[in-house]
Order: sequence, then C-alpha cells, then structure tokens
Amino acid sequence: MIKKKQNPYFNDFIDMVSFSCQAAEHLQAVLKNYNPETLSDQRMAMHNIEHAEDELKHNMMQRLSKEFVTPIDREDIILIANQLDNVTDKIDDILIRMYMYNIKEIRPETLAFSDVILRCCQSLQKTVEEFPNFHKSTTLIQNIIGVNTMEEEGDSIYISAVRKLYEEESDPITVAVWSELFDRLEDCCDACEDVADAMETIVMKNS
Repeated sequence: MIKKKQNPYFNDFIDMVSFSCQAAEHLQAVLKNYNPETLSDQRMAMHNIEHAEDELKHNMMQRLSKEFVTPIDREDIILIANQLDNVTDKIDDILIRMYMYNIKEIRPETLAFSDVILRCCQSLQKTVEEFPNFHKSTTLIQNIIGVNTMEEEGDSIYISAVRKLYEEESDPITVAVWSELFDRLEDCCDACEDVADAMETIVMKNS
C-alpha cells in the first residue's frame, strides 16, 4: 500500500503497527505448526521483528528530541509509540515464555488466541492508518470500537481457556505454566486496546 504524504510521525505509527501485524502472523504460523525442536529459531525470528520496531522507535525519538513543532502533543507521540511498541513486545514474549518453559505441546485454545490476536492487530492497523485524519474522520471511532470488540473476544477466550485448564489438569506445574501463558496471550489483546484508547483520548483532546 502506498502511504499518503503526511507527517512522518504518523507514518512511523503505521510502520510500527505493521511490525505488530508481522509478529502476530508469525505467532499464528508457529502455533499452527507447533514444533518444539524449531522453537529456538522461531523465537529468534520473532525477536528480529521486535528489534526492527525498536530501531524505528529509537530513530523516531531522536527526531522528536530535535523538533519544535509536532502534529500532536509531544507526550502523545511518545505515548502512542510506547504503546505500539508494547504490542509487539507482548507478542514476542509469548514465544520467549514457551521456550523458557520448554513447552512440548500446545493447548488448542492457543490457536483461538493467535487468531484473535492477529485480527486485533489488523483492526488496530486500520485504526492507526486512519488516525492522521482524526480531525475530520468519519470512521476512526468505529475502527477504535472494532479493536475494543476484538479485545472482548480475547477476554472470552481467556475465561474459557482458564476454566477448562482447571477442569482438566491436576498437575500444579502444568496449571501454573499455562495460567501464565494464557495471561500473557490475553495481554496481547489488551495492549492493542490500550493503543486504540489512547488515540480516542487524543481525538477528544483535540476536538
């Protein structure tokens, strides 16, 4: 997609959320064809996505430190950048934890989680792409609501997954490990919602 000519900070946001979508796609691919023998390499591939976004954010912050005029308040640029970075960090953390805990088999709920995380990121991408037009946009608020809806779907999966875990498993280590993994999967959706909510607040501030 050819980006419209607009302020570089808005383009940076779009690039950052693209990294989040790449991370979500990679997570889904790993979980769909889960192989603990290749998890180390897959984890490093995920880390490369996360690192590339960190570099982008670092460059943006360097530019921001020298700018006097910005399209929105400086602290709002920092907030959105940090929260977008957090989305990818949360997704990256899933494979880190699975590697640390030496997960041999995944529970089926993880596939449902990976699907909603990807759709949540894709919904956030639409929101970020529309954000530069926030003064006159007729669709931005609906896009924000779309992210919130995806986050609620993640909540529902989380509740069902944890309930099923405690119904089916008696081994305390398995329960502890998967409770944390489900927490962190749900956090990915929460992180997307945090970005959307921050954008909604900025729209209200500048109305």
